[in-house]
Amino acid sequence: MTKKSNYGAEQIQVLEGLDPVRKRPGMYIGTTGPRGLHHLVYEVVDNSIDEALAGYCTHIEIDINADGSITVTDNGRGIPTDVHPTTGKSALETVMTVLHAGGKFGGGGYKVSGGLHGVGISVVNALSEWVVVNVWRDNNIHTQRYERGIPLGSLDTKPDKKHSTGTSVSFLPDIQIFSGGIEFDYSTLAGRLKELAYLNAGVKITFTDHRKE
Repeated sequence: MTKKSNYGAEQIQVLEGLDPVRKRPGMYIGTTGPRGLHHLVYEVVDNSIDEALAGYCTHIEIDINADGSITVTDNGRGIPTDVHPTTGKSALETVMTVLHAGGKFGGGGYKVSGGLHGVGISVVNALSEWVVVNVWRDNNIHTQRYERGIPLGSLDTKPDKKHSTGTSVSFLPDIQIFSGGIEFDYSTLAGRLKELAYLNAGVKITFTDHRKE
């Protein structure tokens, strides 16, 4: 059984900034074609898989929304929202806006990891027209919206005792980056998600395409 460990702002290490991503996206996702587009989804899902590998997440939901955006929701611990000691911003904003800021680098947040966690989510943020993150943690819901990697206002926190813990990330890829189109292919995503389900026993993965409704 995976040993439990503390997961707070102090476990998020900051190595460098986010600026280069929009200038040279291919360095981070390989291509701005269909493969790179779908890679954005895998990066967000891999963060939820990390929570599962750490023993905290049992359900991951992936939705292609009617407007073509993606939402990934898990019932893990929720990205930390306390103030980060290095950046002076919330740990959530740090993870979302600083490249190589995540729970994997120092060894305290995750003992085992499947994705980039922090690298990935900040790259997704940089290459999206908009991102909205909801975090359920400490009997609150914490919400922040970003546009092309820039936070719109500070973290909004409201009481919410209906949910336990978890994270929801919604994003719409930026057509300025993915000039070939931003339409996700159901079969491509379904194939990858099936592989993840087979490889990660005990985790329920739900995938829904609302564009057909």
